[in-house]
Amino acid sequence: MNQPPVQPVCRVAIVDDHTLMREGIRLFVNSLDGFECVWQAASCREAIGQIEQDLPDLMIVDITLPDRTGLELIKDLSVSHPEVALLVLSMHDEKLYALRALKAGAKGYVMKHAPHQDLEASLRKVAAGGIAVSSVISDMVVGAFSGSGKGRPDQEIHTLTDREFEIFQEIGKGLSTNDIATALKISPKTVDVHRLNIRTKLRLEDGGALTRWAIRWMEASRQEQP
Repeated sequence: MNQPPVQPVCRVAIVDDHTLMREGIRLFVNSLDGFECVWQAASCREAIGQIEQDLPDLMIVDITLPDRTGLELIKDLSVSHPEVALLVLSMHDEKLYALRALKAGAKGYVMKHAPHQDLEASLRKVAAGGIAVSSVISDMVVGAFSGSGKGRPDQEIHTLTDREFEIFQEIGKGLSTNDIATALKISPKTVDVHRLNIRTKLRLEDGGALTRWAIRWMEASRQEQP
């Protein structure tokens, strides 16, 4: 009697610094046909150590981690282990981070408040070699690569580097150059260089315009979050 073919199992790793969140994701992954959680990590350093011992097929990564950002981890893994599919699962607004995650090497982005069926669909799509993002982000990707909306600062946000975007958000909180330097552990001179680069990329005439626009942008972003 012929045996049915054995379906391959997608081996999943989870990187998130919240224990309860990791456990919830693990239980959900293990409940899906064709998926198995093989290990968990609470930091980038722990994840790097684990991946050298047990290479997963797919890794679920949070943006906020205690030692480095998830974006930095994704960039590193895209170079060192390009065969691992990377899916971001984060509380951070997809409009702020999804394009950056994709540019870093992620294959998908899901908000933590998304329904379970959205996470399952994204896992299956990424595991199959596809890209999993919402329709909103899909439109943003098309706009970013087609050049539509050029000349508007909000359409130029994606051109900022990760560090510039980080500083832009601090400016949007109303912090001074010295406060930003202290918070990010860099020199005030370095902050000023980044501010100039941000102004140039966003086509803003002076530092005051940058501060006003960053504050308005951050406030609008907070209001859009559920």
